[in-house]
Amino acid sequence: MSTMQVSKAVKLDFVREGWRSGVPVLLLHGYTDSRRSYDRVLVRMSKSLNAVAVSQRGHGDSDRPLEGYDPADFAADLIRLMDQLSIPEAVIIGHSMGGTVAQRFAIDYPLRTLGLVLVGSFFTLHGHPAVQELWDSTVSKLSDPIDPAIIRDFQQSTLAQPVPQAFFETIVNESAKLPARVWKAALHAMMNADLRKDLRKIQAPTRLIWGDRDTFASDAEQLALLDAIPNSKLTIYQGVGHSPQWEDPSRFVNDVLEFMAEV
Repeated sequence: MSTMQVSKAVKLDFVREGWRSGVPVLLLHGYTDSRRSYDRVLVRMSKSLNAVAVSQRGHGDSDRPLEGYDPADFAADLIRLMDQLSIPEAVIIGHSMGGTVAQRFAIDYPLRTLGLVLVGSFFTLHGHPAVQELWDSTVSKLSDPIDPAIIRDFQQSTLAQPVPQAFFETIVNESAKLPARVWKAALHAMMNADLRKDLRKIQAPTRLIWGDRDTFASDAEQLALLDAIPNSKLTIYQGVGHSPQWEDPSRFVNDVLEFMAEV
């Protein structure tokens, strides 16, 4: 576990596993999550990789600036972290919100992108009905301290299959670290971001991983991403929800390693 100052306003919390000489893999979590989102993945991932799971700005134990929650801001943090860790290029794995950041990263920094793995990813959050409902019914109304029941219900809503109770409690506790202003700022920025016209610029090999019981990212969105991103393939997990890396981490790691062997 380490921290790195990537700008005057932001210090990022991250964990690094594996060999420094291995293929770099950067893991980006979803909305209100943290690097702990990949706990079940890192313990299974080959130690021959150079894996870095990072808590993005505002999340986990990273700094929470008053502004800068656009996908481009998250991507810029990541490139600065890579520079300081002497990582010239990497496979970027992004879940949910992290998938949007990964898309932005690949568009803005193509020479630093070895490949993309987009997990429960969105074609766009602009006008997205499920996300709009989350904003209207819950997030827009949040104030501190946030009711723990709201956090628990939100994280439970992403699951189709049970996960170990201790891991789920970790996820809930990580989300509880965020003040209401970060819940609002991060989601509002994602809802205003529309990357659709730029997705064809992504040249890196891309693997989409999606659970067919995902109640946030739809099957239609996966097909739209497949159509928009030139070198992309889709892997579907039957009976799995919005977070395949939580519900079936062993298969997830195997699929990532298979993808990386092809990159």
